[in-house]
Amino acid sequence: QEELVSSGGGSVQAGGSLRLSCEYRRGTNYMTWFRQIPGKEREGVASIYTGNLKTPPITVYADAVKGRFTISQDSDQKTVYLQMNSLQLEDTAMYYCAARVGVVHSLRREDFKYWGRGIQVTVTS
Repeated sequence: QEELVSSGGGSVQAGGSLRLSCEYRRGTNYMTWFRQIPGKEREGVASIYTGNLKTPPITVYADAVKGRFTISQDSDQKTVYLQMNSLQLEDTAMYYCAARVGVVHSLRREDFKYWGRGIQVTVTS
């Protein structure tokens, strides 16, 4: 079911940048961006703790995107962003945001109850 409002994505040449957005879901305290390539498992790429808007949030990244992707939040807009820089062909996928109530970060699909719609990101050569 789609319960989170997400946007962004599109097509970009390798080396370019894109930004994805996802609105908070009230009552949750972690948000993670996932991606999925047809025929493969959905994988978590970046997670952020949204439970305390007054302090810099703790973030976690998958090795494949570390140093290139940045997950952040805008507490005024109640939105979480995924800034994707230095995009590579292998970043092409459908991207999803997801939210949960938890005590630790998670990049596992089965830990998340609330999901946004898939957003296509295509990186071309």
